[in-house]
Amino acid sequence: MTEQELATTSVAAAAERALEQIGRAREAVSTVIFGQEEAVEQALVTLLAGGHGLLVGVPGLAKTKLVETLGKVLGLDERRVQFTPDLLPADILGSEVLEETADKKRAFRFVKGPVFAQLLMADEINRASPRTQSALLQAMQEYHVSVAGERHDLPRPFHVLATQNPLEQEGTYPLPEAQLDRFLLQIDVDYPDRASERRILLETTGDRVVEARRALSAEELIAAQRLVRQLPVGDRVVDAILDLVRAARPGDGNPEIAAHVAWGPGPRAAQALMLATRARALVSGRLSPSLDDVAALAAPALRHRMALTFAARAQGRSIVELIQKLVERIG
Repeated sequence: MTEQELATTSVAAAAERALEQIGRAREAVSTVIFGQEEAVEQALVTLLAGGHGLLVGVPGLAKTKLVETLGKVLGLDERRVQFTPDLLPADILGSEVLEETADKKRAFRFVKGPVFAQLLMADEINRASPRTQSALLQAMQEYHVSVAGERHDLPRPFHVLATQNPLEQEGTYPLPEAQLDRFLLQIDVDYPDRASERRILLETTGDRVVEARRALSAEELIAAQRLVRQLPVGDRVVDAILDLVRAARPGDGNPEIAAHVAWGPGPRAAQALMLATRARALVSGRLSPSLDDVAALAAPALRHRMALTFAARAQGRSIVELIQKLVERIG
Protein backbone atom coordinates (compact mmCIF):
# COMPACT_ATOMS: atom_id res chain seq x y z
CA MET A 1 0.00 0.00 0.00
CA THR A 2 1.15 3.55 -0.72
CA GLU A 3 1.73 6.08 2.05
CA GLN A 4 -1.47 7.93 1.07
CA GLU A 5 -3.52 4.72 1.14
CA LEU A 6 -2.12 3.86 4.57
CA ALA A 7 -3.04 7.33 5.84
CA THR A 8 -6.56 6.99 4.45
CA THR A 9 -6.97 3.56 6.06
CA SER A 10 -5.73 4.92 9.38
CA VAL A 11 -8.19 7.82 9.29
CA ALA A 12 -11.05 5.46 8.39
CA ALA A 13 -10.21 3.17 11.33
CA ALA A 14 -9.98 6.16 13.69
CA ALA A 15 -13.30 7.46 12.39
CA GLU A 16 -15.00 4.12 12.99
CA ARG A 17 -13.76 4.07 16.60
CA ALA A 18 -14.77 7.70 17.13
CA LEU A 19 -18.28 7.14 15.77
CA GLU A 20 -18.80 4.25 18.18
CA GLN A 21 -17.44 6.25 21.13
CA ILE A 22 -19.55 9.31 20.35
CA GLY A 23 -22.64 7.12 20.05
CA ARG A 24 -21.95 5.72 23.53
CA ALA A 25 -21.42 9.21 24.88
CA ARG A 26 -24.74 10.52 23.51
CA GLU A 27 -26.55 7.52 24.94
CA ALA A 28 -24.92 8.01 28.34
CA VAL A 29 -25.88 11.70 28.43
CA SER A 30 -29.49 10.87 27.49
CA THR A 31 -29.87 8.73 30.62
CA VAL A 32 -29.46 11.86 32.77
CA ILE A 33 -30.47 14.81 30.56
CA PHE A 34 -33.99 14.43 29.20
CA GLY A 35 -34.94 16.32 26.06
CA GLN A 36 -32.61 19.21 25.17
CA GLU A 37 -31.30 17.18 22.22
CA GLU A 38 -30.15 20.29 20.37
CA ALA A 39 -28.30 21.72 23.37
CA VAL A 40 -26.65 18.37 24.08
CA GLU A 41 -25.58 18.04 20.45
CA GLN A 42 -24.12 21.54 20.36
CA ALA A 43 -22.26 20.97 23.64
CA LEU A 44 -20.75 17.76 22.26
CA VAL A 45 -19.87 19.57 19.02
CA THR A 46 -18.11 22.27 21.05
CA LEU A 47 -15.97 19.78 22.95
CA LEU A 48 -15.18 17.64 19.90
CA ALA A 49 -14.11 20.77 18.04
CA GLY A 50 -11.76 21.58 20.94
CA GLY A 51 -13.56 24.80 21.85
CA HIS A 52 -15.41 26.55 24.67
CA GLY A 53 -19.17 26.96 24.99
CA LEU A 54 -21.51 29.57 26.48
CA LEU A 55 -24.79 28.05 27.70
CA VAL A 56 -27.58 30.63 27.95
CA GLY A 57 -30.94 29.90 29.53
CA VAL A 58 -33.25 30.70 32.42
CA PRO A 59 -32.69 28.97 35.79
CA GLY A 60 -33.73 25.36 36.23
CA LEU A 61 -33.06 24.06 32.72
CA ALA A 62 -30.23 21.68 33.76
CA LYS A 63 -27.37 23.77 32.35
CA THR A 64 -25.15 22.94 35.32
CA LYS A 65 -26.26 19.30 35.26
CA LEU A 66 -25.41 19.08 31.56
CA VAL A 67 -21.85 20.31 32.15
CA GLU A 68 -21.33 17.93 35.09
CA THR A 69 -22.70 15.03 33.04
CA LEU A 70 -20.43 15.79 30.07
CA GLY A 71 -17.43 15.83 32.40
CA LYS A 72 -18.29 12.35 33.71
CA VAL A 73 -19.23 10.87 30.34
CA LEU A 74 -16.09 12.14 28.61
CA GLY A 75 -13.77 11.19 31.46
CA LEU A 76 -12.62 14.75 32.15
CA ASP A 77 -11.33 16.24 35.39
CA GLU A 78 -14.10 18.77 36.03
CA ARG A 79 -14.14 21.78 38.37
CA ARG A 80 -16.86 24.33 39.04
CA VAL A 81 -16.53 28.01 39.93
CA GLN A 82 -19.60 29.98 41.04
CA PHE A 83 -19.01 33.47 39.68
CA THR A 84 -20.01 36.27 42.07
CA PRO A 85 -19.29 40.03 42.17
CA ASP A 86 -16.63 39.57 44.87
CA LEU A 87 -14.74 36.81 43.02
CA LEU A 88 -11.09 37.71 42.35
CA PRO A 89 -8.80 36.55 39.49
CA ALA A 90 -6.67 34.65 42.02
CA ASP A 91 -9.74 32.63 43.00
CA ILE A 92 -9.71 31.21 39.46
CA LEU A 93 -6.05 31.16 38.44
CA GLY A 94 -4.39 30.51 41.77
CA SER A 95 -1.82 32.52 43.70
CA GLU A 96 1.64 32.41 45.22
CA VAL A 97 1.94 31.80 48.94
CA LEU A 98 4.96 32.41 51.11
CA GLU A 99 6.18 29.29 52.89
CA GLU A 100 8.86 28.79 55.49
CA THR A 101 10.85 25.57 55.53
CA ALA A 102 12.17 23.75 58.58
CA ASP A 103 15.55 25.48 58.22
CA LYS A 104 13.83 28.90 58.32
CA LYS A 105 14.20 29.58 54.59
CA ARG A 106 11.33 31.33 52.91
CA ALA A 107 10.13 30.82 49.34
CA PHE A 108 7.02 31.38 47.28
CA ARG A 109 5.02 28.39 46.10
CA PHE A 110 2.32 28.58 43.43
CA VAL A 111 -1.02 27.10 44.50
CA LYS A 112 -3.07 26.20 41.44
CA GLY A 113 -6.62 27.46 41.14
CA PRO A 114 -9.65 25.64 39.70
CA VAL A 115 -8.74 26.72 36.14
CA PHE A 116 -6.22 23.85 36.18
CA ALA A 117 -8.83 21.32 35.15
CA GLN A 118 -9.76 19.65 31.88
CA LEU A 119 -13.30 20.99 32.04
CA LEU A 120 -14.01 24.24 33.90
CA MET A 121 -17.62 25.17 34.53
CA ALA A 122 -17.93 28.93 34.95
CA ASP A 123 -21.37 29.16 36.52
CA GLU A 124 -23.20 32.48 35.97
CA ILE A 125 -20.09 33.97 34.41
CA ASN A 126 -21.72 37.39 33.89
CA ARG A 127 -22.04 37.94 37.66
CA ALA A 128 -18.30 38.49 38.08
CA SER A 129 -16.58 41.81 37.50
CA PRO A 130 -14.81 42.50 34.17
CA ARG A 131 -11.47 42.17 35.95
CA THR A 132 -12.30 38.61 37.02
CA GLN A 133 -13.86 37.69 33.67
CA SER A 134 -10.67 38.76 31.94
CA ALA A 135 -8.71 36.21 33.99
CA LEU A 136 -10.06 33.55 31.65
CA LEU A 137 -9.08 35.31 28.42
CA GLN A 138 -5.50 34.06 28.28
CA ALA A 139 -6.48 30.59 29.46
CA MET A 140 -9.20 30.18 26.83
CA GLN A 141 -7.04 31.32 23.93
CA GLU A 142 -3.47 30.31 24.80
CA TYR A 143 -4.04 27.34 27.16
CA HIS A 144 -1.70 28.71 29.79
CA VAL A 145 -1.83 31.41 32.46
CA SER A 146 0.74 33.87 33.73
CA VAL A 147 0.99 34.52 37.46
CA ALA A 148 3.71 36.77 38.90
CA GLY A 149 5.46 36.70 35.53
CA GLU A 150 5.65 32.90 35.43
CA ARG A 151 3.92 30.75 32.79
CA HIS A 152 1.84 27.80 33.95
CA ASP A 153 0.49 25.41 31.31
CA LEU A 154 -3.05 24.11 31.61
CA PRO A 155 -3.93 20.42 31.31
CA ARG A 156 -5.01 19.00 27.97
CA PRO A 157 -7.68 18.92 26.87
CA PHE A 158 -8.87 22.19 28.37
CA HIS A 159 -12.42 23.45 27.92
CA VAL A 160 -14.57 26.14 29.49
CA LEU A 161 -18.34 25.68 29.54
CA ALA A 162 -19.88 28.83 31.00
CA THR A 163 -23.50 29.40 31.96
CA GLN A 164 -25.39 32.66 31.80
CA ASN A 165 -28.87 33.74 32.84
CA PRO A 166 -30.42 36.02 30.18
CA LEU A 167 -33.11 37.46 32.44
CA GLU A 168 -31.50 38.78 35.62
CA GLN A 169 -29.55 41.86 34.58
CA GLU A 170 -29.27 43.50 38.00
CA GLY A 171 -25.84 42.88 39.48
CA THR A 172 -24.43 41.46 36.25
CA TYR A 173 -21.59 42.54 33.98
CA PRO A 174 -22.08 41.82 30.26
CA LEU A 175 -19.22 39.85 28.76
CA PRO A 176 -16.91 42.00 26.60
CA GLU A 177 -16.74 41.32 22.88
CA ALA A 178 -13.20 39.94 23.13
CA GLN A 179 -14.29 37.28 25.60
CA LEU A 180 -17.47 36.40 23.72
CA ASP A 181 -15.33 35.76 20.65
CA ARG A 182 -13.40 33.09 22.59
CA PHE A 183 -16.53 30.93 22.81
CA LEU A 184 -16.86 28.58 19.86
CA LEU A 185 -20.66 28.40 20.18
CA GLN A 186 -23.41 30.11 22.14
CA ILE A 187 -25.75 27.31 23.14
CA ASP A 188 -29.29 28.44 23.92
CA VAL A 189 -31.02 26.08 26.38
CA ASP A 190 -34.80 26.26 25.99
CA TYR A 191 -37.71 24.82 27.96
CA PRO A 192 -38.22 21.06 27.47
CA ASP A 193 -41.22 19.74 25.56
CA ARG A 194 -44.14 18.22 27.47
CA ALA A 195 -43.05 14.60 27.05
CA SER A 196 -39.52 15.36 28.27
CA GLU A 197 -40.80 17.37 31.23
CA ARG A 198 -43.12 14.52 32.18
CA ARG A 199 -40.13 12.16 32.15
CA ILE A 200 -38.21 14.62 34.32
CA LEU A 201 -41.01 14.59 36.88
CA LEU A 202 -41.21 10.81 37.00
CA GLU A 203 -37.49 9.99 37.03
CA THR A 204 -35.97 12.75 39.18
CA THR A 205 -38.35 12.97 42.13
CA GLY A 206 -38.07 9.38 43.36
CA ASP A 207 -35.58 7.71 45.69
CA ARG A 208 -33.44 6.36 42.86
CA VAL A 209 -30.80 8.65 41.37
CA VAL A 210 -29.39 7.78 37.96
CA GLU A 211 -25.70 8.56 37.51
CA ALA A 212 -24.10 9.07 34.13
CA ARG A 213 -21.55 6.45 33.14
CA ARG A 214 -18.21 7.15 31.55
CA ALA A 215 -18.09 6.50 27.80
CA LEU A 216 -14.71 8.00 26.81
CA SER A 217 -11.39 8.88 28.36
CA ALA A 218 -9.59 12.20 28.02
CA GLU A 219 -7.07 10.56 25.67
CA GLU A 220 -9.87 9.23 23.44
CA LEU A 221 -11.46 12.69 23.35
CA ILE A 222 -8.14 14.19 22.23
CA ALA A 223 -7.91 11.55 19.48
CA ALA A 224 -11.45 12.42 18.34
CA GLN A 225 -10.56 16.13 18.32
CA ARG A 226 -7.54 15.35 16.17
CA LEU A 227 -9.77 13.37 13.81
CA VAL A 228 -12.23 16.28 13.49
CA ARG A 229 -9.43 18.43 12.05
CA GLN A 230 -8.65 15.72 9.49
CA LEU A 231 -12.15 15.40 8.06
CA PRO A 232 -12.39 16.67 4.47
CA VAL A 233 -14.51 19.74 3.75
CA GLY A 234 -15.94 20.28 0.27
CA ASP A 235 -15.51 23.55 -1.61
CA ARG A 236 -19.26 24.26 -1.45
CA VAL A 237 -19.19 24.09 2.35
CA VAL A 238 -16.07 26.29 2.56
CA ASP A 239 -17.62 28.87 0.24
CA ALA A 240 -20.89 28.79 2.18
CA ILE A 241 -19.04 29.50 5.44
CA LEU A 242 -17.12 32.37 3.86
CA ASP A 243 -20.25 33.84 2.25
CA LEU A 244 -22.17 33.61 5.51
CA VAL A 245 -19.52 35.20 7.73
CA ARG A 246 -18.52 37.95 5.31
CA ALA A 247 -22.14 38.88 4.53
CA ALA A 248 -22.79 39.49 8.24
CA ARG A 249 -20.21 42.28 8.50
CA PRO A 250 -21.00 45.97 8.28
CA GLY A 251 -19.47 47.80 5.36
CA ASP A 252 -18.66 45.08 2.83
CA GLY A 253 -21.40 42.62 3.82
CA ASN A 254 -24.86 42.02 2.42
CA PRO A 255 -26.43 45.53 2.16
CA GLU A 256 -29.81 44.35 3.51
CA ILE A 257 -28.13 42.88 6.59
CA ALA A 258 -25.07 45.08 7.07
CA ALA A 259 -27.18 48.20 7.53
CA HIS A 260 -28.51 46.74 10.78
CA VAL A 261 -25.17 45.47 12.15
CA ALA A 262 -22.95 47.59 14.40
CA TRP A 263 -20.12 45.04 14.41
CA GLY A 264 -19.93 41.60 12.87
CA PRO A 265 -18.01 38.32 13.00
CA GLY A 266 -14.30 38.18 12.28
CA PRO A 267 -12.10 35.38 10.92
CA ARG A 268 -12.32 33.50 14.24
CA ALA A 269 -16.04 33.06 13.57
CA ALA A 270 -15.30 31.38 10.23
CA GLN A 271 -12.73 29.14 11.93
CA ALA A 272 -15.26 28.23 14.62
CA LEU A 273 -17.94 27.43 12.05
CA MET A 274 -15.54 25.29 10.02
CA LEU A 275 -14.51 23.21 13.05
CA ALA A 276 -18.07 22.99 14.38
CA THR A 277 -19.47 21.70 11.06
CA ARG A 278 -16.84 18.97 10.99
CA ALA A 279 -17.62 18.00 14.58
CA ARG A 280 -21.39 17.98 13.92
CA ALA A 281 -20.88 15.69 10.95
CA LEU A 282 -18.99 13.26 13.19
CA VAL A 283 -21.64 13.48 15.93
CA SER A 284 -24.25 12.70 13.26
CA GLY A 285 -22.32 9.67 12.00
CA ARG A 286 -20.84 11.26 8.89
CA LEU A 287 -17.24 11.85 7.81
CA SER A 288 -17.73 15.09 5.91
CA PRO A 289 -19.84 18.19 6.70
CA SER A 290 -22.68 19.36 4.51
CA LEU A 291 -24.55 22.62 3.91
CA ASP A 292 -27.12 21.42 6.45
CA ASP A 293 -24.41 21.50 9.13
CA VAL A 294 -23.55 25.09 8.18
CA ALA A 295 -27.21 26.11 8.38
CA ALA A 296 -27.73 24.37 11.73
CA LEU A 297 -24.68 25.95 13.37
CA ALA A 298 -24.82 29.42 11.81
CA ALA A 299 -26.78 30.99 14.68
CA PRO A 300 -24.81 29.32 17.54
CA ALA A 301 -21.51 30.35 15.93
CA LEU A 302 -22.43 33.91 14.96
CA ARG A 303 -25.06 35.36 17.32
CA HIS A 304 -22.61 36.21 20.11
CA ARG A 305 -20.18 37.70 17.60
CA MET A 306 -22.59 40.32 16.24
CA ALA A 307 -24.34 43.42 17.60
CA LEU A 308 -27.28 45.40 16.24
CA THR A 309 -27.24 49.13 15.61
CA PHE A 310 -29.41 51.32 17.82
CA ALA A 311 -31.82 51.88 14.90
CA ALA A 312 -32.17 48.12 14.33
CA ARG A 313 -32.94 47.52 18.02
CA ALA A 314 -35.54 50.31 17.91
CA GLN A 315 -37.16 48.59 14.93
CA GLY A 316 -37.43 45.32 16.84
CA ARG A 317 -34.84 43.45 14.77
CA SER A 318 -32.95 40.48 16.20
CA ILE A 319 -29.58 38.92 15.47
CA VAL A 320 -31.11 35.48 14.92
CA GLU A 321 -33.55 36.93 12.39
CA LEU A 322 -30.71 38.48 10.39
CA ILE A 323 -28.65 35.27 10.50
CA GLN A 324 -31.66 33.28 9.28
CA LYS A 325 -31.96 35.56 6.28
CA LEU A 326 -28.31 34.96 5.46
CA VAL A 327 -28.72 31.19 5.86
CA GLU A 328 -31.58 31.18 3.36
CA ARG A 329 -29.16 32.54 0.73
CA ILE A 330 -26.59 29.73 0.96
CA GLY A 331 -26.82 26.47 -0.94
